[in-house]
Amino acid sequence: MSQSAMLHIRVDDEIKAQANEALAAMGLSMSDAVRILLKRVVNDQAFPLELKVPNAATQSAMKESRAKMKAGKVRFAAATDLIDDLEKARKH
Repeated sequence: MSQSAMLHIRVDDEIKAQANEALAAMGLSMSDAVRILLKRVVNDQAFPLELKVPNAATQSAMKESRAKMKAGKVRFAAATDLIDDLEKARKH
C-alpha cells in the first residue's frame, strides 16, 4: 500500500459548510470528494463532471432500497424478477 500525504487547503467557511452538507446528502465526506476528484483528474487528465444531489424521487428510491437491503427482505434471482416486483408495487 502506498503512503498517504496530508493535503491542506483554504476555503471560505460558508462554502465548506455548504459543501459538507451537499456531500453528506450524497453519502460522501469532504475527504472522499477530494480523493475522487484527484483520482479522476489523474485518470482522465481532465477535470471531471460535476456530481449533484439526487432529486427527491431518487432520494426516496435510495432510502427504500437501503431499508429493504437492511431488512434482508428482498432478493431477486434475475433482473426480470426485480422489474416484476417494481411493477406490482407501482399498482398498489
